[in-house]
Amino acid sequence: MKLALKVDVDTLAGTKVGVPELLRLFDRHRLRATFLFSLGPDHTGRAIRRIFRRGFFSKVRRTSVLSHYGWKTLLYGTLLPGPDIGRRAAGVMRSVAAAGHEVGVHTYDHVLWQDHVAGQSPAWTRRQLDLACERFVEIFSRSAAVHGAAGWQMNRSAYRAEASAGFRYASDTRGRCPYWPVVDGLPVACLQLPTTLPTLDELIGRDDLAHASPVSALAAATEGGAKTGHVFTLHAEIEGGLLRDAFDELLSIWRAQGYELGTVEESYHGLDRSKAPNCIAAYGSVPGRSGVLAVQGVAAD
Repeated sequence: MKLALKVDVDTLAGTKVGVPELLRLFDRHRLRATFLFSLGPDHTGRAIRRIFRRGFFSKVRRTSVLSHYGWKTLLYGTLLPGPDIGRRAAGVMRSVAAAGHEVGVHTYDHVLWQDHVAGQSPAWTRRQLDLACERFVEIFSRSAAVHGAAGWQMNRSAYRAEASAGFRYASDTRGRCPYWPVVDGLPVACLQLPTTLPTLDELIGRDDLAHASPVSALAAATEGGAKTGHVFTLHAEIEGGLLRDAFDELLSIWRAQGYELGTVEESYHGLDRSKAPNCIAAYGSVPGRSGVLAVQGVAAD
């Protein structure tokens, strides 16, 4: 059984502090993971617009956003200028690839994509992807094979833009199993390996999980295995920070459950892609996370 570890890196602090912490942890466990980088400006402070999104305050209260991100990061793009992550932390990014981990594209401007892509045009969407891809090549001297959308936010044109931009596979959505996304009745030639498990921060402080810790809830979710494997998304700012010990415990549990922990690339190459279903590119909600996300829809014959 394969369980892919996908690390979303959203901020400058997450890149410079959280990523090295995760590298040390992965080295101790002798495993590789997929790191998806935010490559342009850190405008985290502009996420304050999300106060109007249903469930936003509940998530902030449960997960203690300030503790995970810090005041300085939460002011970037508002009272403080947004630093260019790709310029300021390229060395850290290259060290991830040098250590043997998979690297890919998360986004150019994380807040801009997460908060606006759903209602944007094909031209706007392709421009944001191009900016991220160009910066990735500038840093790594090669193109990226994998894309993972910021905040699991997509629009209809984004799926086709990924394929035309050269991505071979992506992990943009929440879902059940690998699938070919169907947009306007036609499948897109960029396989989706969706996040199949809840994130640790989605499980913190939930009323319906009052008697279960986030770690035990995730361990229960993976205990039965999965025919096509799992994808778990973590964040450099969270599992590379205050939840590092909880994530460390999870890695040991998953190994004991018999999972082969690795990269999204390894899961992609281990699949019989001819058997992946075509599924509608849909939108829906996920317990513990505010707003509407890109999700795996019903099968499309």
